[in-house]
Amino acid sequence: MDLGIRGRKALVNGGSAGLGKGSAKALAAEGVDLYISARGEARLHATAEEIRRDTGARVTPIVADHASDEGREKILAACPDPDILVGTCSPAPFTPDFREVTVAQWEEHLATGLISPIEFIRATVDGMCERGFGRIVNISTGASKFPAELRTLSGPPRAALSNYTVAVAKAVARHNVTINNLLPGMHHTATAEERFGQMAKDQGTTYEQVVEDWIREWRIPAERFGNIDEFGAICALFCSAHASYIVGQSLVVDGGVTNSTF
Repeated sequence: MDLGIRGRKALVNGGSAGLGKGSAKALAAEGVDLYISARGEARLHATAEEIRRDTGARVTPIVADHASDEGREKILAACPDPDILVGTCSPAPFTPDFREVTVAQWEEHLATGLISPIEFIRATVDGMCERGFGRIVNISTGASKFPAELRTLSGPPRAALSNYTVAVAKAVARHNVTINNLLPGMHHTATAEERFGQMAKDQGTTYEQVVEDWIREWRIPAERFGNIDEFGAICALFCSAHASYIVGQSLVVDGGVTNSTF
């Protein structure tokens, strides 16, 4: 299926690994002119080269921290007028006890999970409206809709982001500009491999066993974690020309672990 975005300019913040990388790969496969930003230079350039090799797309890496004013200026200088904007960031650490969350941690994760995507939307949405095409997708977290103490630092900033983006989405939809949120659950990402790998080391077991234990504990109906490529395909669909009537939605992608009637 042709998603109708060949030749469009796409910016993926946090695109060097995980769900951002999966989304960047899927967009590149559709023929976009891809820009990806991340803080880690080595991994970013390796990802850019991998995507170029696999898709033949033009890929421009931007080494920058999108949660900082300086980083946002650098990214927008390289790609000031994207047609497609996708944003994500490294997941917040688990928080087994909400009492231990510090003000500094709140400030850090509000900067990455709320302020950064808001500032990118503000900087790019008017241009999208003027050109008559725009797709904005925030890669959020299922914890923004289904709160859990373990995800205290993840859920609240992204819940606020969903509120903001739905309001803005209604204001710009008439210009063929859509803003939506994807709310992932557990996927095999670099962060998951690091966290669960360390848990496996501490427990004297394997990554695979820790994942299986997690699947049972959280009762994931799909009985597996997701992967970045299948998530990327969903993101690309939301960025497509065919998604013009999907406005201000927050889609949970978690293998069925959290459910509501609507």
